[in-house]
Amino acid sequence: MKNHQTGRLKVTRSLQLRLALGYAFIIAALLILLNTYPLLMSQNLMFRSQQTALQNQAVLITNTLTTADELTPETVEQAITPLDDLEVQRVLVTDQAGLVLYDTEGALTGKYALTGEVVSALRGNDAFASQYVENTFYSRAASPIMTRNNVVGAVCLYETDSGQGLLLGELQHNLRLISLVVCLAVLGMFAAFSRIFTGRVSMLLAGIRRVREGEYTHRITMAGHDELSQLADEFNQLTGRLQTTEEERRRFVSDASHELKTPLASIRLLTDSILQDENIDQETAREFVGDIGEAADRLIHISQELLALNRLDEGRTVTREPVEVNREAERTCRMLQPLAEEAQVTLETHLGENCVARCGREDVNQIFRNLMENAIKYNVPGGRVLVTTRRAGDTVCLEVADTGVGIPQEEMDKIFQRFYRVDKARSRAAGGTGLGLSIVQDTVRLHGGQISVAPGEEAGAVFTVTLPAWTEEVADG
Repeated sequence: MKNHQTGRLKVTRSLQLRLALGYAFIIAALLILLNTYPLLMSQNLMFRSQQTALQNQAVLITNTLTTADELTPETVEQAITPLDDLEVQRVLVTDQAGLVLYDTEGALTGKYALTGEVVSALRGNDAFASQYVENTFYSRAASPIMTRNNVVGAVCLYETDSGQGLLLGELQHNLRLISLVVCLAVLGMFAAFSRIFTGRVSMLLAGIRRVREGEYTHRITMAGHDELSQLADEFNQLTGRLQTTEEERRRFVSDASHELKTPLASIRLLTDSILQDENIDQETAREFVGDIGEAADRLIHISQELLALNRLDEGRTVTREPVEVNREAERTCRMLQPLAEEAQVTLETHLGENCVARCGREDVNQIFRNLMENAIKYNVPGGRVLVTTRRAGDTVCLEVADTGVGIPQEEMDKIFQRFYRVDKARSRAAGGTGLGLSIVQDTVRLHGGQISVAPGEEAGAVFTVTLPAWTEEVADG
């Protein structure tokens, strides 16, 4: 029991670990996406906004400076001073060599400013660069000053924007809070789902182990309509079939043992009587030996029927050939005529035309023999057994009707069970084993046919067998 619990824990923990790893991967991917994509999009949007604003103002300044005859510190200052609406932190103007002619902060005036943006502008290209550091955007834009399609200088603008940087920082902070809440919620949801899922799986495993130990009455009750619930339903149906099979096996063993015990006990009793009585006369000894022979014949008969059932259960190779059903019916009637005369029962036949079945000849003979022999044994003196054959479409119907004692309605569904007898005392007296009808049913089903039983019109019972007919299409195939 301890090993079973340990195994269940190992399986459950392994499943929970796999689910946890899967959930962790999903959460990690979700959080990375949630914290990366919106921030990158927002940051790029702000970069483009900064670029557009700075480049528009750079174009405004370069257009103003283009009208100057010569770029000097004085002409540059005279051109830029009227531009009071510039919304930039710093403005640099250089000549074509990169020498700073104008600096709003004055720190670089008269010095060379060969930054990447200035060099790119002096080559005739617009340039922009921006960085986001500690909730602040640091942006730079440069544009060339053109005169007669020649670069005569460059304008470089600097801007520091902490307002939009704070907005982006707040967005990042809010995303982190949202990510934390989502993470906790998802973890809680996944933990509950994992517990429920593994609990249901553990229930299935526990049920399987109990059935494996022989508790075939165990059933699993699992609510819902998902795949696990369907699996539990299939398990219950399988367990039900196992329980039925086990009950039939036990009943079969018990009935077979009982059937074998009776003739064996008779043989033992008779042999003991012969051995213990030293003065037994020859006539009595012959009578005892005859009884022993009858008991041995009964054992042989039971063994043969058990072997026949075993071959049917093992799925023996099926022989299918065209069988003249009428011929087999007449043959069986001739063979059982002495038994019918002894029981004062009349055998009659009503044979139809074109009754050729797709079956095995010995199997058809066995079907007729068992049904007709039962009809004779369980009939009444002066009774009648009627054997009817007819063709019905793609099937051949065989009917064996008798005017005997009949079968009670509540027993109709049980008579095909192995070793089942309606009247046990009379069945044994008639030499029956309770296996004949079971053999007939298994044989009929083996060939794709059906068998049924119904009460007779006045008395007795009517057994109806349908077998596939032998057609031209089957012969050509």
